Amino acid sequence: MDYTVIDLEMTGLSARSDKIIEVGAVKVRGGQIADTYGTLVNPMRPIPVEVTRLTAITDEMAACGVHEDEALERLIALIGADVIVGHNVGYDYSFLKQWAIDHRRPLELFACDTLRLARALLPGELPKKLESLCEYFQIPRTNAHRALDDAVETHRIFERLIPLAQEKSPELLVPKPLSYRAKRRTPATMHQVQRLKEFCEKHNITDEICWETLTRSEASRLQDVYFRDYGRG
Repeated sequence: MDYTVIDLEMTGLSARSDKIIEVGAVKVRGGQIADTYGTLVNPMRPIPVEVTRLTAITDEMAACGVHEDEALERLIALIGADVIVGHNVGYDYSFLKQWAIDHRRPLELFACDTLRLARALLPGELPKKLESLCEYFQIPRTNAHRALDDAVETHRIFERLIPLAQEKSPELLVPKPLSYRAKRRTPATMHQVQRLKEFCEKHNITDEICWETLTRSEASRLQDVYFRDYGRG
């Protein structure tokens, strides 16, 4: 079975409001790794402390990463017409799809989810997190929560799950279409940015706002919050 494993690290859980900070992908041919892609991505905003604690990716590291557009263009090119594989792959796909929607790019992918397979094929009492499955299959776990390393480990887990599925439930290996419904995000207008900056300066507001990635809806929500807290004057 030929496929591409993907894994992304993000600043949070929401494809609409959070940003990708690392991309990892493994292209597999005949069960063997044929190509890989991994890069840090500059989110152009501070990384939450808990995310740095989990991934060990710091603001300084991410600042040296590539632009999100470059990272995802290369990732989508690597995937090509492949089925994608991932652990809870719908979560990663939501970020890809949101980017595609924002850039008016078609993106319809089919996937096999190692989390779904593990839940169907492995003992119920076994935790199904990636680290737990690595331990179960005696797969060395290195650089946990780093995208390329996680993608390699997901590939190895998937190869262990394939014969189990072929024996017990071959239909589990039929790739499923991925679905994520979202609206296109548009950048904040120059007027919105100027007005927010003036308001922050007037009221000594020191919130960390990433002006480069601020969307129109985010700017509107910020404005509403500031008007509520400080008044419109």
